[in-house]
Amino acid sequence: MIEPRPRPPKSRPAVREPWWIRAALIGVGVSFLIVFVLVPLFTVFYEALQKGLGAYLASFNDSASIAAINLTLVVAAIAVPANLIFGVSAAWAIAKFDFPGKSLLVTLIDLPFAVSPVVSGLIYVLIFGAQGWLGPFLQEHDIKIIFAVPGIVLATIFVTFPFVARELIPVMQAQGSEEEQAALSLGANGWQTFWRVTLPNVRWGLVYGVILCNARAMGEFGAVSVVSGHIRGLTNTIPLHVEILYNEYNFVAAFAMASLLALLALATLVIKSLVEWRVHAQNETNGPAGYA
Repeated sequence: MIEPRPRPPKSRPAVREPWWIRAALIGVGVSFLIVFVLVPLFTVFYEALQKGLGAYLASFNDSASIAAINLTLVVAAIAVPANLIFGVSAAWAIAKFDFPGKSLLVTLIDLPFAVSPVVSGLIYVLIFGAQGWLGPFLQEHDIKIIFAVPGIVLATIFVTFPFVARELIPVMQAQGSEEEQAALSLGANGWQTFWRVTLPNVRWGLVYGVILCNARAMGEFGAVSVVSGHIRGLTNTIPLHVEILYNEYNFVAAFAMASLLALLALATLVIKSLVEWRVHAQNETNGPAGYA
């Protein structure tokens, strides 16, 4: 006689706290979310639409606003691919190889997290400004970096370059190098191994890093504010243009421009959630290495 297979025991919660403690913790978390996230987000769209949809849309017809949007897109279109190349290269080198200065490289990647964006912008002014180290040389050859688009791009790249690398390094380290070694032993060269083994294994971490990098590039204020010069219609990105409009008491236009950044943040959260869901689903299918 075949005995029925016993049912696995039901999982028990790891924490057994009184209900009022759990309710209090949940209440604190939800209250914090409402006060510091939802209320400001609601305020942005409420103020932007306060005078109607027509006034909201008219805020984007201004030439300075269009220039700010275009400049923000151009800067992000340059900074994100540059950080993508650097992030993949740095993560691959750190995770797959041992070399002198490896610990220093890891430390330098975290540097923008430790340095204030305003300080990083000031460093570029001290290097490329008119009175900076390279200022006389640049003036002699009629090259403008500070108070021009190149300075904004450099400052944006600096504050955003850790994001892709920091997402890829732990993923590549967790996977090890066994698959790459197997590919090499079967006759694949370095590029074939990278494109057909390494890159497909880290695609979701790569997408996640690019999402965060793009969001920060478009929303950066401190470093860009220092190097831009606030030249209306020329060197103002969306965050800088919002500040100018607000200081001019043009609240509807200021909040309308700010709503673009808010929509970008919401889109980033949605894509981030989709990526995390995809990674979780793949983890359940392939095991812990499914984050690849």
